[in-house]
Amino acid sequence: MEQSNSLVKNNAIKQAVLISIMVSALLPSFMSSSVTVALPSMGKELGMNAAALSWISTAYLLAAAAFLVPFGRAADIYGRKRIFLWGVVLLTLTSILCTFSQSEWQLIALRALQGIGGCMLSSTGIAIVSSAYPSGERGKALGMIGVTSYVGMSAGPPLGGILTEHFGWRSIFWVSTLLGVIIIFIVLKFMKTEWTEAKGERFDIGGTLIFSTSLIAVLCGFTFLRSTYGLYLLAAGIAGIVLFGIWASKVKSPVVNISLYKGNKVFILSTVAALINYGITFVISYLLSLYLQYVTGISPQYAGIVLITQPIMQAIFSPFAGRLSDRMEPRRVSSMGMILNGLGLWLFIFLEKNTPLIFIIIGLVLEGLGCAFFISPNQNAVMTSVEKRSYGVASGILATMRFIGQMISMGIATLSMTAYVGNIQITPQVFPAFLKSLHTTFIIMVVLCIFGIYASLTRKKVSKNNEV
Repeated sequence: MEQSNSLVKNNAIKQAVLISIMVSALLPSFMSSSVTVALPSMGKELGMNAAALSWISTAYLLAAAAFLVPFGRAADIYGRKRIFLWGVVLLTLTSILCTFSQSEWQLIALRALQGIGGCMLSSTGIAIVSSAYPSGERGKALGMIGVTSYVGMSAGPPLGGILTEHFGWRSIFWVSTLLGVIIIFIVLKFMKTEWTEAKGERFDIGGTLIFSTSLIAVLCGFTFLRSTYGLYLLAAGIAGIVLFGIWASKVKSPVVNISLYKGNKVFILSTVAALINYGITFVISYLLSLYLQYVTGISPQYAGIVLITQPIMQAIFSPFAGRLSDRMEPRRVSSMGMILNGLGLWLFIFLEKNTPLIFIIIGLVLEGLGCAFFISPNQNAVMTSVEKRSYGVASGILATMRFIGQMISMGIATLSMTAYVGNIQITPQVFPAFLKSLHTTFIIMVVLCIFGIYASLTRKKVSKNNEV
């Protein structure tokens, strides 16, 4: 009887965790995809050029990438649920403030704060699910979370387009606020368990400062690579990362456990593959949103309907891919996804002013399938390759790879845009230059995809260290 009651209680905890994390996955995914569709409208109202528009997304990614791992470590020590909840609160409050933005710099600064809130969710969500579910069930659970995330991504473009066209871009942040309030209620009501596998260990403040500062310097330096101060920032950031490596090898409880990488080929190559995959796919919605609304002249609402293709495919096939990774080697499933992404990117190289929409939709279908078959199997491989006490850090590193990859892709797109178009608003006179920029960016992404396929295929078979 006691065993039966324990099993029921454990199942109830798992269901509460899954529901809470699934609903919470809606917020950042919806916000990201809906804001992308609203960028041209933001640019018109606030007088922003093409380079400044990219910073609406870049500021979020920069802040998230810099603080993901520290918050993942803090979650392991002080409680994953606690960090998760405060992340939702921060996202909700900043969404309210975004609705009152009167200048581009106010909006960019608030988006950076939203990035910090978003990273608090990203660094804990996967870790919480991995703690609650054993390896044989984890892939399916991660696939279900992927569905919710993709539902948010699916709803973002069309709903963001409708809201922007009829109520203005500020209405997007009111919807995000409502979502945040709902998530806070669900977490407080249903998520009763706390996870602190590293409780009592010391939080590495010095290492956190070195790591976050260095990463910000590297990413900003890459973004401003065409200028002298960009090179200085990049050099300083690389030096800081080397210093952090030395620091982490000597500190007893570093913010990043270097031992996770020692001899763990699965963890190393899975995180590298994640970095590349997120880098090559994130820029798609940004560039296509600008292409569809500026070059083809369609409305934000119609552009959103076209862009919904990719996340719909992800939502449909992600659970299947997650279950598949429980039954066969995750690297084989995720490698197949990376190949599909490469095919979709290759199609986008040939976009011109009069390209039929069906051509774009086919490319988005391939990208949606690729992401579905890559993301949750790759997450499964990463979390299965580490011990339970390192779930928060591993989840944080994985999420950091996502945001760094997205940041790099935006940096490449911004550099290409600046080189061809310059720091001016996009008008019909610069459409040929804009298309050249778009082609160059997608060519670079295809090349990076080849390296990602290699990293994904050359991983060893996943070992189940976390179940020991």
